Amino acid sequence: MKRVFSILVITAVMALSNLTAQANTATLMTANAAVITAVQDEPADDAAAPADDEAESVSFTQELKKRFIEGGPGFMGIVLLCLILGLAIAIERIIYLNLATTNTTKLAQDVEDALNSGGIEAAKEVCRNTRGPVASIYYQGLDRVDEGVEAAEKAVVAYGGVQMGLLEKNVSWVSLFIALAPMLGFMGTVIGMIQAFDKIEAAGDMQPSLVAGGIKVALLTTVFGLIVAIILQIFYNYIIAKIDSIVNDMEDASITLIDMLVRYKK
Repeated sequence: MKRVFSILVITAVMALSNLTAQANTATLMTANAAVITAVQDEPADDAAAPADDEAESVSFTQELKKRFIEGGPGFMGIVLLCLILGLAIAIERIIYLNLATTNTTKLAQDVEDALNSGGIEAAKEVCRNTRGPVASIYYQGLDRVDEGVEAAEKAVVAYGGVQMGLLEKNVSWVSLFIALAPMLGFMGTVIGMIQAFDKIEAAGDMQPSLVAGGIKVALLTTVFGLIVAIILQIFYNYIIAKIDSIVNDMEDASITLIDMLVRYKK
């Protein structure tokens, strides 16, 4: 799992660096195009129609990249980093939780059959060959059954808490990115409005062209921050629901194991 998470993070950082470089390049190209247009004497009215046709054929990815560049690579890059890191952690957790899911009914039946036919060691061998927290809890209980059913029950409860901690590992980081992304967007909104008022103050006149750029940046950062939070919230809720399901299976399996050991001791 650590290797999978490391690969996801490295890929995310490389993608972010590439996108930031593209944003800077596009900004320079836009500035150069503006200079060339200003130098030209004749208006380019004839080119307006092809430009409109080209704008209509812009794909969603190109439009998204354009809006990202317009929002400014500074705050937008941080928001994108929150999305990438949050998705990396969420995907790693989803893979881990899916691997940790066990058919508890079948496992309990296999353990009971092994317990009745081969004793404790045979039941422990079944648990060793089964992955997941439920099998680990069964193994801990079976390992302490020689000390009594009460000792086995305490071992099951204690190890159940350990397994729950492993299931919830790094989930708090996803919730952090969910809260951080819209806050960064709102911060970009405030900074964009401040820039707009600075331009008004410097010009000494209230012109729509002066404030349009700052307001546009403000709105774009807010929108992207909210989009990131919505995406991560969906993954977060799925992860929490999956953890609750596995924890319920662990609790039910623990009760089944104790009943099984009580019958075995008799």
